[in-house]
Parts: sequence; C-alpha cells; structure tokens
Amino acid sequence: MMEKTVGKSIDKVDTKTGKVTVVGLGPGDLSYMTPVVKEAIEKADVVVGYKTYIDLIQPLLENKIIIDNGMRKEVERCRKAVEMAEEGKQVVLVSSGDPGIYGMAGILMEVKDEVKSPIEVEILPGITAVSAAASALGAPLMHDFVVISLSDLLTHWEVIKKRLHCGGDGDFVIALYNPKSHSRTSQIEEAREILLSYRKEETPVGIVRNAKRENEEVIVTNLKEMLQHDIDMTTVVVIGNSNTYIKNGKMITPRGYTL
Repeated sequence: MMEKTVGKSIDKVDTKTGKVTVVGLGPGDLSYMTPVVKEAIEKADVVVGYKTYIDLIQPLLENKIIIDNGMRKEVERCRKAVEMAEEGKQVVLVSSGDPGIYGMAGILMEVKDEVKSPIEVEILPGITAVSAAASALGAPLMHDFVVISLSDLLTHWEVIKKRLHCGGDGDFVIALYNPKSHSRTSQIEEAREILLSYRKEETPVGIVRNAKRENEEVIVTNLKEMLQHDIDMTTVVVIGNSNTYIKNGKMITPRGYTL
C-alpha cells in the first residue's frame, strides 16, 4: 500500500476519534459526482482507495494524505482507513459507482466491527453502473429488475447460475456486472444459455462499455446476437424481460400504464 501527501503535510487532527466517510464516485467523470461527495473529499485529511479510482479524482486531492493500492486489496484499504480515523483524521474511502452496491461500504463496516473501533462511519451514495448504463440505453429498468455479478471471485459459480435461473424464471430485467475478463470468458456464454431457456432469442439486450465516461460505447442488440459484440469488465449487459422492446434504437420496458 502506498502512502503519499499531495501538497503540504497534514498534522494529526486534535480530536479523540476521526471519521470514515465511504463515498461513491459515480461512473468516473467528475461531472457525474454528486456535490455532497465532492465536498466530503475536499474536506478530508486522508483519501484511501484503489489506485485507478484515486487517479480519477486527482484535481480534488491537493493537501491531502493519499493512500492507494491495487486490486484485491479491499480489506487492507479498510484497515488503513480505520487506523487513520482512530488517529483523529477525517478519512474518505472511495468506491466507484455507489459504495453500497458491490462497493466498499460493507467491508469497511465489517472491519470496523471486527476491531471494535469507536470511529463514526458515514456512507454517501453515487450513481451506480446499472443506472448509468440504463440511461444510455433508454428506459430498460422501468419494471422489476435484478443485478447479478458474473464474477466468481467471491461467489461460487453454482450460486450465480442459480440466481440467473431465478431471474429468468421470474421474468426480471437482468443487468449483468463483471460479465467477462481476460481469464474468465465462459461465464457470459453460460449465462446467455441459461436465459435463453426462459427468453426468446429476439429479447432486447443492451451492452454499455464505460458508461458515462469519455469513451462510452452503446450497443442495442438481442439475446441471440449479443455475444457477437465486445464485452469486458467495463461493460454492463442489460437483458430485457418479456415485455421489453426496441424503439428508435432505445430499449423500453413498459411499466404498465394505459396510454
């Protein structure tokens, strides 16, 4: 874990305990960050996060202690955030999207409870990937939907498959996070096969890469042809329900209003 100070050094805050504020940066573009999150970062003594996310907010980090590290170091980051807050500092722990949706809020609270820390924890929401992707696709989430991560790093693949079956059987709109990586390529193929047992091949599918970032890519296709398009870890895949349709290149899932 790397610790550095941007600008002048920060002295220990003269309080008994500090605070950790867990924030969601949104999609990554500063224009999609909520004002309350920006204010929390600007007021912080210490900012802790995954290096890629820290890089996204460099303009806000002057005169702060910055602690960053790489992937799969979430527990280490949380322990360091708690430690710094116990020294009396005001700490911001950053997540992309929303910290309470596949983010850092849960593990931070688990670490705090494990060490019986008296620090205060605040959680500030952000725009999560599924809502950012949906806005690019039209209105695919207007009825009940589920979000399922295809990453089996922390969840057994058999459990994920069961959730895909449940989502398909329940006719939910289904959004897939972490659909495909360099080392994990078969899960998206198997997910498609599972959903084809519940949905027609013509079911609309939206594929959004880098939602609400500078290099955003949006594709509207169907369940039959979805694998013909590029899908990676920056992609959210949204699969419509039995009523979802495409109009003027946009996905629409009716809520059920009488027109």
